[in-house]
Amino acid sequence: MKDIKDYHLLQHNTFGIDARCHRFLEYATVEEAQQVAAILRETSLPYIIIGGGSNLLLTKDYDGIVVHSAIKGISQHPTLRSRLICGSGEEWDDVVAFCVDHQCYGAENLSLIPGDVGASAVQNIGAYGVEVKDLITEVEAVEIATGKTRVFSCEECGYSYRQSRFKKEWKNRYLITQVTYQLQTTFEPHLDYGNIRTELERKGIAQPTAQQLRQVIIDIRQAKLPDPKVMGNAGSFFMNPIVAKEKYEQLAAQYEGMPHYTVDADHEKIPAGWMIDQCGWKGKSMGRAGVHDKQALVLVNRGGATGLEIVELCKVIQRDVKEKFDIEIFPEVNII
Repeated sequence: MKDIKDYHLLQHNTFGIDARCHRFLEYATVEEAQQVAAILRETSLPYIIIGGGSNLLLTKDYDGIVVHSAIKGISQHPTLRSRLICGSGEEWDDVVAFCVDHQCYGAENLSLIPGDVGASAVQNIGAYGVEVKDLITEVEAVEIATGKTRVFSCEECGYSYRQSRFKKEWKNRYLITQVTYQLQTTFEPHLDYGNIRTELERKGIAQPTAQQLRQVIIDIRQAKLPDPKVMGNAGSFFMNPIVAKEKYEQLAAQYEGMPHYTVDADHEKIPAGWMIDQCGWKGKSMGRAGVHDKQALVLVNRGGATGLEIVELCKVIQRDVKEKFDIEIFPEVNII
């Protein structure tokens, strides 16, 4: 177990903010997670639990404890080979790669999403029409208050769009240790979201294999999302708002060709990036914080920006979207 005082968090956030925390605890086994839980029970300091830092914006030094999982491992269930048991500190994209390599299907559209397995279960990550809640069967965690191991079914986790009980009423109550995913043995590609079909046609692929679909998703993401090693960012900064059908129809009458995705009979999802672009923010900056020139949903650190500068840009964008569309957009990123 790692237990380090006055710890630099630069390597634990993709925005590239060089903040520190008072104490850093990292567990690599269930037993170490129980040790960390015991420390947290005894301390009066505040604490936060982080994953890979790809969904984190630090606005200042954190005068508390930062907890991180380093539990590794991807294994197939001994009798059900399409069920994967993954350590919470494993990189999510490594899990997707493992799935494709071992003929376990359904995660291809979630390729190249940054972050850890544990964060996938907290955030209910999603992309290109697929959400991880549709793959999760169980989440194992150590309860901080008791040190006991708990196993939650997918239903118990209360998943919805980019939400779970781990983000709401269970926040800071559990240390996730492993997640179990159920994949499919038959490949049924999801191609009707975003520009997947267009990219496949450009490559001359009519019926993609799982590996080809994964590569197309990777190519699309790399073409529009900046590499955080080059330009600090946390991927999609805002959640796409879900609005009533009536609100969508009102806007569709004003904006011909407005992109949208049907959620159900009464609701539509409108891309936040499109609205931000319509407000003229794509490629623009406020000081050292800016909006990516290829994807307006992504806020970037153009070099030396503080977390507070990025928050200020976020607020101005929220104000402009509200004024133009009468829709509130909210950060997907966890702001500390």
